Amino acid sequence: MAFLRPLSPQGAPPPIRGDRVVLRFPTLADYPQWAELRAASRRFLEPWEPVWTSDELTRLGYRRRLKRYQREIREGSGYPFFLFSADETQLLGGLTVSHIQRGVTQSAAVGYWIGERHARRGFMTDALRATIAFAFQTLRLHRLEAACLPSNAASIRLLEKTGFSREGYARSYLCIDGRWQDHLLFAIVTGDERMNR
Repeated sequence: MAFLRPLSPQGAPPPIRGDRVVLRFPTLADYPQWAELRAASRRFLEPWEPVWTSDELTRLGYRRRLKRYQREIREGSGYPFFLFSADETQLLGGLTVSHIQRGVTQSAAVGYWIGERHARRGFMTDALRATIAFAFQTLRLHRLEAACLPSNAASIRLLEKTGFSREGYARSYLCIDGRWQDHLLFAIVTGDERMNR
C-alpha cells in the first residue's frame, strides 16, 4: 500500500492506493461526479441504504456531509473515502471506516457503496483489501466489522473474498430502505490467516 500526497482537512489520512483504485478524502470539487453517479445508481443503491433525504443529492446536502466527515476525522471516530479509478479521474463509489473504538476494543465498522455501472468489476474488492491494510497497519486497529442484508449476495461474496468471517445474525439491526432489517455480521481481526487473500 502506497500513500500519495497529503489531504486536508487536518488529520485526514493521505490517499490509499490499491492495485486498481485510489481511495481519498471527499472534496467539494467531487460534488458533480458524486451527484451524477448517485443519481444514476439510485434504484440500484436504495435497497441497501437508509432512506435518502429530500436534499440527498443537493450541493447543500453534500456540504453538510463533508462537514460531518471533517468532524469525524478531527475526533478520530471515522475516515470516509471516495473510491476512484487508478488515474483518479473517475469516481466509482465510496467506503467509510466508522464507529472507531479505542481502549480495550480497538475496532471499527466498514461500510461501502459502488455506482451501478462499476459494480461486479473487482473495484470494491481492491478497495476493501487496501482499507483492511489501512485499518490494521495505519490506524492500528485490532478488529474490523461489517454487516449486510442476508439477501445481498454480492456483499457477502465481497466480505468473504477479502477475509471476513461470518460471526452472527442480528435481528432488526439497521433501518435500511425504510424498515428495520436483519443483518449478517462479519469481522476480520489482526492475525487472521485469510487476511491477505
